[in-house]
Amino acid sequence: MRTVLVASSKGGAGKSTIVTNLAAHFALEGKATVLVDGDRQKSASHWCAKRAGLETAVLPVDGSRRGWEKHIPADAQRVVIDAPAGAMADELESFLAAADAVLVPVNPSMIDLEATVPFLDSLAALPRVKKGKLPVALVANRLKPWTGASQQAVAQLQAWPYPLVAQLRDTQAYVLMVALGKSVFDYHSEQIRGHQADWAPLLKWLKKAL
Repeated sequence: MRTVLVASSKGGAGKSTIVTNLAAHFALEGKATVLVDGDRQKSASHWCAKRAGLETAVLPVDGSRRGWEKHIPADAQRVVIDAPAGAMADELESFLAAADAVLVPVNPSMIDLEATVPFLDSLAALPRVKKGKLPVALVANRLKPWTGASQQAVAQLQAWPYPLVAQLRDTQAYVLMVALGKSVFDYHSEQIRGHQADWAPLLKWLKKAL
């Protein structure tokens, strides 16, 4: 069993979008996939409920309760965790202990960039991160690539000490697919393949990290 934690100290960073699409990707690969939902809004759990009728269903587990780890089936192959919004590393102890890799989504605004720095600093203080045993990566989310703000945000993220492993475009496609319990990996149109290409570097990084 390999576990990916998606966490951010800034609400609205797009954690649930990343978590649901990752979970769908793993499930579509044929892996028994569990989604641990630690976020109060439970958006990821609602997505799992909508996907329940598919052959590539994802099992939801309530991560807001103590002992959530006991509810992970023994045969689970991939676990994706949606961390509570706004939490710092010291508040994510059980999630970080279970994680094999951490993804930190960041939106292209100065507020989001500044809010992410203390969170990354809190991660950097962890012994597993210091020793290189818990890889951490950044995901630039909700980008409008043609705008100066997005371009500047990407440039800043690329200068940070963690790898920027994906640049995900701002699109209503994610909103529509989440509402259906689907993901960008469930479709094969030309437009959707463009979105899938945005995920390719992230998936490549995860393959090495896991």
